[in-house]
Amino acid sequence: MSVIGEPSYAGWAAQRAAGFGGNITVVDKVLPDMLHMVDAYWYQFPPMNPLWHGILGFMIGVLGFVSITGNGMVIYIFMGTKALRTPSNLLVVNLAFSDFLMMTTMAPPMVINCYNETWVLGPFFCELYGMFGSLFGCASIWTMVFIALDRYNVIVKGLSAQPLTKKTAMLRILLIWAMSVGWTIAPLFGWNRYVPEGNMTACGTDYLNQDPLSKSYLYVYGVFVYFFPLFIIIYSYFFIVQVKYRDPTF
Repeated sequence: MSVIGEPSYAGWAAQRAAGFGGNITVVDKVLPDMLHMVDAYWYQFPPMNPLWHGILGFMIGVLGFVSITGNGMVIYIFMGTKALRTPSNLLVVNLAFSDFLMMTTMAPPMVINCYNETWVLGPFFCELYGMFGSLFGCASIWTMVFIALDRYNVIVKGLSAQPLTKKTAMLRILLIWAMSVGWTIAPLFGWNRYVPEGNMTACGTDYLNQDPLSKSYLYVYGVFVYFFPLFIIIYSYFFIVQVKYRDPTF
């Protein structure tokens, strides 16, 4: 049972059966207070079959439970065992912590909205949801970058490498979260924005807005949060694999 009432999907089902389901769109079930956030682009798409909403909600719920449980165990084991609290493992724990928070904040709202077949948590939580997804995604990506650099330092440089200390590891973690917060609060202050997308059960960065200022955020964000980190990771593991290929016993 949907908590939002009209418009009902009975009409949608009847139209689909009659072969002219294009008269309604995915936006028809969006609540009035959310319509100002929906780009006109989405009005061309028919609503998703309720069965797929149910399947998607179930899968997200299962993945959320597995991820929250698994990452929670990693955090508990690593932080509860003194021998495992090494500088390198602090980065591993930070990655688990970021992933844990991502699924904790992403999965429950997604399940709720899939059940209601549209976003029902209001504009503020839409922006918050989009910000959390970006924040924890950015933190996870840059944590993987520093993990790759640490492995490059140990494996490729070998004895000449400067060991990672706990202080340095904590400074890197602080830098990761500072960068992530900086990038992801920008849309809340007018540099792009967070809006409903797709089947209207989730919110994310507004990648359809053609305003030059909004597009500039996507370009700069894409470079510094995706492409530049990807280059560093590929660079690091390329040389790591080279070392292991030359010395299989390493």
